[in-house]
Amino acid sequence: MPKLRLNKALERAFFSTKPIITLYGGRGSGKSIGVGDIMTYRMDTEASDIYCLRQFQKSIKDSVHRVFEESITKRLKLPGWDIQKNSVISPRGAQTTYTGANLNPDAMQSAQSYKYSWFEEAHTATEDAIDKLLPTIIRNPGAQCWFTANPQSSADPFSQRFIVPYMDDVNSYGYYEDDVHLIQKVNWRDNPWWNDELELLRSWDHEHLSRVKYDWIWEGMFNDAVEDALIEPEWFDACVDATTKLGITVHGARVSSYDPADTGNDKNAYASRRGIHFDTCIEIDRPNGNLACDDACEIAISQNADLFVWDGDGMGALLRKQIAQNFDGKRSLEARMYKGSNSVDDPDSIYDGVYKDGQKTNKELFYNKRTQYYVELARRMENTYQAVAMGKYIDPDELISISSDIPLLMKLRAELCGIPRKKNLTGKIALMPKEEMLAKFGRKSPNMADCLAMCMESPVLNKKPVTLEFEGW
Repeated sequence: MPKLRLNKALERAFFSTKPIITLYGGRGSGKSIGVGDIMTYRMDTEASDIYCLRQFQKSIKDSVHRVFEESITKRLKLPGWDIQKNSVISPRGAQTTYTGANLNPDAMQSAQSYKYSWFEEAHTATEDAIDKLLPTIIRNPGAQCWFTANPQSSADPFSQRFIVPYMDDVNSYGYYEDDVHLIQKVNWRDNPWWNDELELLRSWDHEHLSRVKYDWIWEGMFNDAVEDALIEPEWFDACVDATTKLGITVHGARVSSYDPADTGNDKNAYASRRGIHFDTCIEIDRPNGNLACDDACEIAISQNADLFVWDGDGMGALLRKQIAQNFDGKRSLEARMYKGSNSVDDPDSIYDGVYKDGQKTNKELFYNKRTQYYVELARRMENTYQAVAMGKYIDPDELISISSDIPLLMKLRAELCGIPRKKNLTGKIALMPKEEMLAKFGRKSPNMADCLAMCMESPVLNKKPVTLEFEGW
């Protein structure tokens, strides 16, 4: 039997019989080396072939072939192995196969003969690759799919499938386990072979990098920011339960918003705040925007909303009559269509906020209404960061709080922190269009984030009960 020296943090994974094993964390944890040694051990003791994947693999140099080679020759020191250019073969005939999931995703469906698969750098895996791999491998009794990853955005398919749903347990206990999954975080502290060179680099990064970037590189946290993003991840983190952190009593009007999905790939979204505190932000999974609209109106009524705002760009322009019918005679509730593509509100007013630039008016500073309202949300979120993280006094009415009980909190974080500004010839502040965000960053329409921005609308004081002939429709 080979002598396997294993990182103790991987002991649970080594003995686990769960079909799906996910190990994620930051730099220097030794995840890949540890899993490479485990797979080499399985090849030697069980004569099991190993199916090795990466999402992108142009050549054998991009694979984990070198990890297996060093497991055999340096760490486990196993005799009699045949180390070839494109595979390693054990004395009992077990061998490795390396493939790039992007080259031929359908080929994974013919990999059912493997007992073990290992998807390295799984944070790059597409939803299609995951969907095709799992049922192919796990159809065999005792088969396992192993994933190793350094998380990127919390909105990525891998993070949404294997990390976000289990984060509370992983953060509390270090792992999550059910009948199907073992999800475990492994970081640099768990590496028994940590050395002075790695510690020097980590210490420098801890001192000189932003906390968000350091946590992503070394602690296995999500990297939800994009270049020139309007909202910083640390601002969002400060806003989570800010009313509790700062001892603020929640009061004020109830503002709710609905963003209908314009395409089959988007999700309908609804958000609601009371005063400065967002206690609701959800996706509404319905076959079409009309059914989701009825759900959103029903929730708004149950929450006694003072103002209901919906996105009127796209299919939302067709919802006027339906919304009027839903609210007809219910109570004194104002319903207002929001069109982000419109010109700004209060165009001639001098802007005096976080992005102020001299004495410019709103129409001189903002490209459109969507930008104006997102900037207002960003201003309040930065205010909250100043209050929570820096201890600066800010008028409580100028803050934003987001409940930690929101189920899709990390996805909301990714959406809000993934919206970049876009340069234009006019010099106005503008946001990157949704179509360009999808093409450049692979990010879908940020419907939940849009709902928070729309909720920056304020109700009027002298409301009238909603009727089918509601003024302005």
